Amino acid sequence: MKIINGKKLSEQVLIKVKNEVAVLSFQPVFCDVLVGNDPASLQYVQMKRVAAEAISISFYKANFPASITTDDLIKEIKVLNKIPNMCGIIVQLPLPEHINRQIVLDSIDSKFDVDCLGTTASDKFYSGKTAIGFPTALACMVLLDSLNLDLKNKKIAVLGQGTLVGKPVTALLKFRGLNPEIITSKTENKEEIIKQADIIISGIGKGKYITGNMIKKEVVLIDAGTSESEGGIVGDIDLESVKDVAGYVSPVPGGVGPVTVAMLLNNVLTVAKNVSLSQG
Repeated sequence: MKIINGKKLSEQVLIKVKNEVAVLSFQPVFCDVLVGNDPASLQYVQMKRVAAEAISISFYKANFPASITTDDLIKEIKVLNKIPNMCGIIVQLPLPEHINRQIVLDSIDSKFDVDCLGTTASDKFYSGKTAIGFPTALACMVLLDSLNLDLKNKKIAVLGQGTLVGKPVTALLKFRGLNPEIITSKTENKEEIIKQADIIISGIGKGKYITGNMIKKEVVLIDAGTSESEGGIVGDIDLESVKDVAGYVSPVPGGVGPVTVAMLLNNVLTVAKNVSLSQG
């Protein structure tokens, strides 16, 4: 079993982004909106801040109390939409339960929606009319592409059809003319599909769900699932169990995660290039 090194791949993406940011006529601004002070969310925001600033993307801090109302949060986001050189706004999820998540996400100007979670940006992505995509799904494809496989005759299974991974990664595969098998909790012959798959992309968030006895020899496993276990983070794949069977595995942590941050910042660069073109 070979490990797909997400940290190394993310560094390659970020070097490319940094070089392209350097030749822009302005410094792009990226904003991660944080509501409340959830420790995990604080950690994720800080990680994105460090990554952005390392490649000369300006990070705009927008922190609001957990008690903020939906209406007030929308007003704040509308102000952020007007900040000069803004090229990307995301809302750190989850939001407090009293806030209407979709209305808030839809208040981000769609051209700055680098997470693709607003209705307009999401619809554009699924119609294939944009270079901006869901960062985690894009990251899965970067990991897969790093192996230089001919995917045309491969059986690809996608576990889950969630908003962030399963549904968009299925779309990205279909955009390439591939025909992935989709597995959800309602799929009847899921064990059979998993066993026959040459490539499995999983984003179900069930810790160590995929074990060695479920997969074929030399299968490629892209693990985009995360769940908490004994104070740490584990993926959908039981690494210990699959190590003598799988060909390639992306680990959790250190696989899809770092590349997701890189692809998010690559989306910010794409917006910046569009802004630069419109400024002429």
